[in-house]
Amino acid sequence: MNLPYRPRRLRRGETLRRMVRETTLTTDDLILPLFVTYGKGVNKPIKSMPGHSQLSVDYIKKEAKEIRSLGIPAVILFGIPEHKDETGSSAFDPGGPVQEAIKAVKDKTPELLVITDVCMCEYTSHGHCGIIKNKDVDNDATLELLSREALSHAESGADIVAPSDMMDGRVAAIRDILDDNGFTNIPIMSYAAKYASAFYGPFREAAESTPQFGDRRSYQMDPGNTDEALREVALDIEEGADIVMVKPALPYLDIITRIKTEFKFPVAAYNVSGEFSMIKAAAEKGWLDGDRAMMESLMSIKRSGADMILTYFAKEAARLLHKQR
Repeated sequence: MNLPYRPRRLRRGETLRRMVRETTLTTDDLILPLFVTYGKGVNKPIKSMPGHSQLSVDYIKKEAKEIRSLGIPAVILFGIPEHKDETGSSAFDPGGPVQEAIKAVKDKTPELLVITDVCMCEYTSHGHCGIIKNKDVDNDATLELLSREALSHAESGADIVAPSDMMDGRVAAIRDILDDNGFTNIPIMSYAAKYASAFYGPFREAAESTPQFGDRRSYQMDPGNTDEALREVALDIEEGADIVMVKPALPYLDIITRIKTEFKFPVAAYNVSGEFSMIKAAAEKGWLDGDRAMMESLMSIKRSGADMILTYFAKEAARLLHKQR
């Protein structure tokens, strides 16, 4: 049979497949989330997230060196404080775990980019993302707390701050306080399209941030909405966001593509804890090849339009990418 074009010709062998590959994944695309806790000598494994732990600052310093040695360019820090209260006051404690971790990482591995999660849920006794009034989060009252938290991170040496709370107007409030205090060069990575997702379950164990009542659907997005995501992103860009994020990643690949196509802005995607733990659990049972499922998932996120991927697979993926060179 004389076929003018045979697509399989370009699939014969790994080298040729690699040469014609349309989308490539590199270590430069990866950001590793880390959970920083108080105290010293703490390395508390997270049961639902194999290979991950709550780490005290002394362990974070060691972890940072390994991360950088793997070629991973950035980490994002989440804090587990010693003290929680109704207003999450530990979030802007200059001696808090995140603030101390920023200083330690920048001292030991200054070339490693440090991003900080800006939210109240890890710090409030009720587990919600702001001040509670009438059994709901008070949007405008929460903005002041988020701004103070972001400023404390910048003052500690953070390279990027990343508000994840989904309060209206928080990007503008944070941009104002950073600019007013001389941090005009600190970018904001906004969790612009953050959905109320079931895939956050393991994270809530890791960050000890499970809501003590109700849920977060009054401020996180409804999974059925796509146009709303574009409105959220447009608002955050107008308010001063430098990078916009979609969270979770895998169930929302269409959202990543729409945002990248519409705005041509740097887009981050969060390959969240539930996505990580599902693959880990299935691989442990022998139901799938864990490494291949990991790399296929990350490639799909990159292919959808993400410029950077926050993922708990970062170290494992980096090691595989190094082997493939």
